[in-house]
Amino acid sequence: MIHAAPGREQGGAPVSSPPVKPTVVVVGAGFGGLRAARALRRAPVEVVLVDRHNYHLFQPLLYQVATAGLEPEQIARPVRAILRRQTNADFRLAEVTGLDLGRRELATDSGPVHYDYLVLAVGGETNFFGLDSVRRHGFALKDLPDALGIRHQVLRSFERAVLEPDADRRRALLTFVVVGGGPTGVEMAGALSELIRLVLVRDYPRLNIKDVRILLLEAADRLLGGFPPRLSEAAARTLWRKMVEVRHGAAVADYDGAAVRLRGGEVIPAGTLIWAAGAAAVSLTGRLGLPTGRQGRVAVEPTLQVRDHPEVFVIGDAAYLEHDGQPLPMMAPVAIQQAVTAADNITRLARGEAPRAFRYRDPGTLATIGRNAAVAHIRGIAFTGFPAWVVWLVVHLIQIIGFRNKLFVLLNWAWDYFFYERASRLITTR
Repeated sequence: MIHAAPGREQGGAPVSSPPVKPTVVVVGAGFGGLRAARALRRAPVEVVLVDRHNYHLFQPLLYQVATAGLEPEQIARPVRAILRRQTNADFRLAEVTGLDLGRRELATDSGPVHYDYLVLAVGGETNFFGLDSVRRHGFALKDLPDALGIRHQVLRSFERAVLEPDADRRRALLTFVVVGGGPTGVEMAGALSELIRLVLVRDYPRLNIKDVRILLLEAADRLLGGFPPRLSEAAARTLWRKMVEVRHGAAVADYDGAAVRLRGGEVIPAGTLIWAAGAAAVSLTGRLGLPTGRQGRVAVEPTLQVRDHPEVFVIGDAAYLEHDGQPLPMMAPVAIQQAVTAADNITRLARGEAPRAFRYRDPGTLATIGRNAAVAHIRGIAFTGFPAWVVWLVVHLIQIIGFRNKLFVLLNWAWDYFFYERASRLITTR
């Protein structure tokens, strides 16, 4: 612990000033960073949370913003509101630009930030696997602007299709390709199908619903690779029932905004491509002077510290640590659990104690495929259908931060469930 220089009373007797608390800088207000900051609320430290956005985003429901089920403010909450009652925490709206490990100083666009301990929870970004054409013309799904962009694109496509006299061009406008058969891709494809076939079909009675085509492309031989094969098959069957064309072994080679070209040479005319095929650590990790490996992730010790820099912790999507011989998945439960361990280790170091190794406890995996349909694998038990869907609803509703957000999300879900209606069908940009 850092101590201030001793002072003196008026009579000349020495007196010690209160010890100066170490400063813990946490970069990123996602699941990991926010949990780390909150876990330090009783620690003998001062916490500074830095993020380029002033809100915490509940990313698992981004696809529902993209498919007009929820408004952006219903899955986001201001960081300052979350930390309002935490007396040892402060927030800075800034973007990190560099790191001086020797001086223990974080460079930001708002000036340098000194730290005694640093927690990097910078998260991940979309991995386009070098396909620049897809990056330019396709849509990712990582943040609120991405979700709103998809929503506007889908609604604009229908508006343009109404006015398009050419049948082939109209069918291309109404063809939506989702790339990636993981949970994000499966949930996006299912929700998009329900938006179109339960809601937009009534808004656009002049369009022939048979012109609409939704494809889910997966390069591997099955969907949901992290789930048991039985659940993968159940998800594929459910998507087919929802009129989603599931294609296995379909790797994208190029997309020019008008057509998708597969590696096998097939060309699919499509006005919209949504990329949910991969993730990597944010590019910032490669500019901080830390050793990076697969997917741009920073290799950490079992204690989540960076080798040769024990004052620096990396957690969440940006951290590379193996569990049972495999790298930990880039998922929220991993980031949350690592945040608790990092906060505990910082507290232990501040008290002169040795840090402890991180141990991951797999809480299970869930993926919803739309109304009354989901797959779940929890503690070795696999189940599908309505029970899995209810578990998915409860788990996600509990995890949303803020009572107001929980209430509005629940009301929107109930309205959609009973009245087959999406309330967020607004095009707010040109």
